[in-house]
Amino acid sequence: AIHQGFQWKEYNLNEVYDFASGLSKGAEEFGFGHGFLGFTDIFKNFFVPKKLTKLVNSTKKEQQSCSIKRGDVFLTRTSETDEDLGMSCVALKDYPNATFNGFTKRLRPKGNIEILPEYAGFYFRSPKFRATVSGMSSITTRASLNNGMLSELKISLPEIDEQKAIAATLNALHKKIDLLKRQNETLEELSSMIFKDLFLNENSANWQDGKINTLFDLLSGFAFKSSDYKESGNYRLVTIKNVQDGYIDLSRTDYLVEMPERMPKYCALELGDILLSLTGNVGRCCLVNEENLLLNQRVAKLKPKNPRDWAFGYALFRQKSIRWQVEELAKGTAQSNLSPVETSEIEIKIPPVPLLEDYARDNTPMFKKILANHKQIKTLTKQRDNLLPKLMSQEATIQI
Repeated sequence: AIHQGFQWKEYNLNEVYDFASGLSKGAEEFGFGHGFLGFTDIFKNFFVPKKLTKLVNSTKKEQQSCSIKRGDVFLTRTSETDEDLGMSCVALKDYPNATFNGFTKRLRPKGNIEILPEYAGFYFRSPKFRATVSGMSSITTRASLNNGMLSELKISLPEIDEQKAIAATLNALHKKIDLLKRQNETLEELSSMIFKDLFLNENSANWQDGKINTLFDLLSGFAFKSSDYKESGNYRLVTIKNVQDGYIDLSRTDYLVEMPERMPKYCALELGDILLSLTGNVGRCCLVNEENLLLNQRVAKLKPKNPRDWAFGYALFRQKSIRWQVEELAKGTAQSNLSPVETSEIEIKIPPVPLLEDYARDNTPMFKKILANHKQIKTLTKQRDNLLPKLMSQEATIQI
């Protein structure tokens, strides 16, 4: 198919790429040897990291059959959910002696059709391609992607000069997003170092004995009726799957048109609210960085009794020592469930007020900067993800 005005052509993936499966080995073969592209490397990155940090004891034959070269596209072929299937990562250079994981399909360009790897990196992550993959996956116990399904998927390609122009435009946005994410990681690391220096390495023998509930209230989410869930609406529900370690993931949410009358007011979340997971992978903690979100059950809100302690509370629950106590508390239950009441009874040392005030003065701006960065990341991500479909439908053009 050719889009009028632009020489966009549509191909089945098997016309453009050869498919291959990755390397599967026992756990004892990992941690030494040669470079290895893992599942999470692919899942989290548009492009293969410049340096592969994982290692595997691979043979020369395996390195040949599972090699990584510039232009290779890697798609996750299995996942717990169809939304996470077919996540892509593209190699922008050759990786000598490196191999890729067995839960992944490699798409290697046949060489008969000109495709820029930088363009492919954005195309395979575009909402259009992602929706196509999610829609065709075969759900049994796990979502899966086989060669037959790959052959039915399509890629839209303009002329090479336009691919370069599109890739350059999208990459400019992508680099800004990456810079903000790395800045947030640095700020989180810095805040953790300051927290440990002040509160964990300090001689706290004379500090007051207390509990989490001395400084914070732990408020449970509301049990919304699933019959009220919509595919779109005014409000989005924050459930256990949205609360990740250090960030909130709103890529998959249910919607409500209106708030239930019986819902507590605190369940209407505000920017900066601290959330804690109470089920499954318990103890995950993140900050709310978007508006019009509602707190569902099995997620708790950590509310400081004194607003001064907001930054302290978030940093406290990001510490491994508290996470370990929370996980130990949940082990005694059938499904690793945390009780907000029991969690609030965890014993802690209460720092002197002047120390809490010093921490708030120096670190609250840092966490507010993290929130501001998140907002900018959301805006830039939306611009990046919306641009390619607009170019394909001729709603937007790029001057070459």
